[in-house]
Amino acid sequence: MEALKLWWEDISAQFQLNFIDGDRWKLLLNGLLGTLEITAVALVIGVVIGIVVAAIRSTYDKNGESMKIRGGAGYYVLKVLNWICKLYLTVIRGTPVVVQLLICYFIIFASASNGVPVAMFAFGINSGAYVAEIFRSGIMSIDAGQFEAGRSLGFNYLQTMRHIIIPQAFKVVLPTMCNEFITLIKETSIAGYVGVADLTYAGDRIRGKTFSAFMPLIAVALIYLALVMVLTWLVGKLERRLRRSER
Repeated sequence: MEALKLWWEDISAQFQLNFIDGDRWKLLLNGLLGTLEITAVALVIGVVIGIVVAAIRSTYDKNGESMKIRGGAGYYVLKVLNWICKLYLTVIRGTPVVVQLLICYFIIFASASNGVPVAMFAFGINSGAYVAEIFRSGIMSIDAGQFEAGRSLGFNYLQTMRHIIIPQAFKVVLPTMCNEFITLIKETSIAGYVGVADLTYAGDRIRGKTFSAFMPLIAVALIYLALVMVLTWLVGKLERRLRRSER
């Protein structure tokens, strides 16, 4: 009993030192807000890039051969764009995200004084490569009859993609996109490499001030775990709702 009391007093003292003294809990709160901000903006960038790349890649896959037979400049433009997209996917998916972040901060935006926009850009570019393949698989899964239906309504190819194909593909890939959002949240934990005050960086700052590693780092891990659990629960609800709407 005495040992349990001493353990509780030690935990209480550690909690007081790491979070209460100097209002250090605010570092974690601000870090959490920074993490969510970076993740949200990066996801928007990734979705925009992903849709464009997926549209180009799926268009080439579906129409490349027929366009080649017909000839014309359009085929060669599409072929070059498809090659650029494949190069982008190969480079981004084949290199670590931390290296991409460091290249963006120390090389591409070497004069930047604020690492937050750089982190948003770097994570957005990285996420876009994965989102592109998610969307491409969604677009390729749509029945070819949907394209014919769009043409029968008088839509050209781009209008058919915009009004018929992409909305349906978005519904198909939405649960996977939510999982990409969860992955992106965890990936942003390396933003501290460029001095961004995210959640992990906040926990490390507390550790540096108190010389106590256990409490702040466990707190950071628990916050990430809580975020992922909540988002996973929401994704599960979304998937069940989508299944009901398809009946």
